[in-house]
Amino acid sequence: MITYNAEGVKMPSIKKRATKQWIRNVAATYGRTVGEVGYLFVDDEKILEVNREYLGHDYYTDVITFDYDEGTTVNGDIVISLDTVRSNAEQFGKDYDEELHRVIIHGILHLCGINDKGPGERELMEAAENRALQMLRQERS
Repeated sequence: MITYNAEGVKMPSIKKRATKQWIRNVAATYGRTVGEVGYLFVDDEKILEVNREYLGHDYYTDVITFDYDEGTTVNGDIVISLDTVRSNAEQFGKDYDEELHRVIIHGILHLCGINDKGPGERELMEAAENRALQMLRQERS
């Protein structure tokens, strides 16, 4: 089950049912099924608080993923700062909706085993995000 909640921000206007199916389809390309995944949309101050409390990091970010995977089933909590998504979209000249979906799937890709901290990993993550976004565009057309 995939759930969406918002704390301190308005729930983003995403097509929840279509987004859930897209998430399942992306996970399936990595041989994974989706179990319990909870999205929490927050503001910058809340994600900073989560980053400090749970990860010991003192900086803002767009997404934090908590991985509770069991075998090939992805389970986790994904916290997304809508403030940072908006500022990133502006900074990189991207559409807000596309940037939001990039971050939504970024967390799922982490749960599928893709990392982005080590040498060369960021490029692999970006390529995976781009493939997933292409899948979304194809599903919408």
